[in-house]
Amino acid sequence: MKIAIVGTGYVGLVTGTCFAETGLTVTCVDIDQNKVEKLNNGIIPIYEPGLEQIVIKNKEIGRLSFTSNLKESLVDTDVVFIAVGTPPDEDGSADLSYVLGVAKEIGQHIDHYMVIVNKSTVPIGTAQKVKSVIEAEIEKRNVSVSFDVASNPEFLKEGNAIEDFLKPDRIVVGVESEKSRKIMDRLYKPFLINGHPLFFMDIASAEMTKYAANAMLATKISFMNDIANLCELVGADVNSVRKGIGSDPRIGHKFIYPGIGYGGSCFPKDVKALIKIGKENNYTLNILNAVETVNDNQKTVLFQKIVNHFGSNLEGKRFAIWGLSFKPKTDDMREAPSLVLIDNLLKAKAIVKAYDPVAMHEADRILDGSVSFARDAYDALLDVDALIIATEWPEFRLPNYKVMERLMKNKLIFDGRNIFEPSEMDEMGYTYYSIGRQTIKQY
Repeated sequence: MKIAIVGTGYVGLVTGTCFAETGLTVTCVDIDQNKVEKLNNGIIPIYEPGLEQIVIKNKEIGRLSFTSNLKESLVDTDVVFIAVGTPPDEDGSADLSYVLGVAKEIGQHIDHYMVIVNKSTVPIGTAQKVKSVIEAEIEKRNVSVSFDVASNPEFLKEGNAIEDFLKPDRIVVGVESEKSRKIMDRLYKPFLINGHPLFFMDIASAEMTKYAANAMLATKISFMNDIANLCELVGADVNSVRKGIGSDPRIGHKFIYPGIGYGGSCFPKDVKALIKIGKENNYTLNILNAVETVNDNQKTVLFQKIVNHFGSNLEGKRFAIWGLSFKPKTDDMREAPSLVLIDNLLKAKAIVKAYDPVAMHEADRILDGSVSFARDAYDALLDVDALIIATEWPEFRLPNYKVMERLMKNKLIFDGRNIFEPSEMDEMGYTYYSIGRQTIKQY
């Protein structure tokens, strides 16, 4: 079975590589010739644990290839996945220009039956738009070619994408015909051997499932952040509350960790898009409007704690930031809470030195020289007035506190991810601010 993946971003590259790992012949297509050349040379454009090894392995044995020629990739292909970006427009709706552009090119070259699968996160009704564009191009050519369109949303977690794809908790496929259903069933057969569920449904339901899933997870995060802020006001400990509610199987422990807001490529974009879809259908999604508001506010909570501690004049104050990516085990800086924090600090004329295990190159591109970057976590601490923790990388959890004391001006930490215990900070003489827990102050 031969498949093509159009788009070599996060979703496309992981999808193509993992399908190749199951024994399929996969061609990944991208219009960026420079990216294609790098991939053919084993240079991976994103950081994802384990990805580089299986890209190189499957390329060397001939199951995985990269090209910028979509027409050639369609030869003898059974399934084509569209996995290009759908960035938000100014009104929050998903920009479908890249998806429909790929559909147009497919329509210009398709010469045999195949299944066209939307892998990109797209609004409900996009599959029909893709189908109409392809049909229009086929009609222009005055030929007769049959095809089907399907929806197969991804549920990958950055930092754990390979495991998520190869051992999925569910596979969702929206189809419009029995023929396409059989092909998609065959495609995913290797994943069913170990009992991973495959859900077939209509296309609109598959499209909605992706948005609903991300919106629910974003809702859990914002809910817990709201509760955390209230915990501080009433003297409760959000960690205890989290354990107490997480033990209820109807709630569960996942996505109820308080912090400084969610970021990344999915949650912010998909929540906005679903709100826009509601407006287009004259329906207000009140809960999601609140989720978005809470998240926007949460990204400023740590800065407000800093102002409350130092006063409004932060000019010349030096801050170390540990962690820049929106979550650990990725270099993704999209909608990262650290960017909001850094922007507020720079506007207040503070000085920032940051360290992240993998995201500094991407952060430097975005921040354009406005902050300095450290060689390691301890290098960031030299003569700083305070340490700020913005991303919960594992290597930050057990630092050498004696080294920290020698380097920092003040034993002062603003922890946006609750990676330390207040009692331990108290014993070591730190003033310690966290999220949803009582502040430890040393005088």
